[in-house]
Order: sequence, then C-alpha cells, then structure tokens
Amino acid sequence: MNFYVYILYSPSLDRYYVGFTQNLSSRLARHNSGGSRATKPGIPWELKYSEVYETRSEAMVRERAIKAKKSRKYLDHLILGQS
Repeated sequence: MNFYVYILYSPSLDRYYVGFTQNLSSRLARHNSGGSRATKPGIPWELKYSEVYETRSEAMVRERAIKAKKSRKYLDHLILGQS
C-alpha cells in the first residue's frame, strides 16, 4: 500500500500543515472534523499538495525533509510545481 506526504492549507489561519498518511482522504476528513489537536484551530483545511511513496519510511523521511526547510516559500514552490 502507498503512503502520502501532504500539505494542507488553512485560509482562516493563513498557515500550512505538513504530514504523512496511508489513507489521504480519511486523514483529510479527520483534520477537518477536529480529530487532530494540532489542526483543529485551522478548520477547514484544503489539500494543496501530495506525493506518493511506496514505504512508510520513505514518506517519513520526506515529511521531515520538508519540515526541516522551515520555509513557507519552499512550500509555495512545491505547491506551484516549481521545485
């Protein structure tokens, strides 16, 4: 089964959230239903970007690499397809 690294955007907070999951649609629904304490204040979240990986470890490494950049500009480039 595939794993996904994803970027969500909250218009109300004007903030991005980066995560990874095995079931993207279920995870997005959980974020938008308040099932995640970290994202509850930003409801509604919009899926802006995702990448597919074959293993959990690949997805985890990629998520950490994106978060390590600590750059909104980098996230914008990913979302706009300029990376």
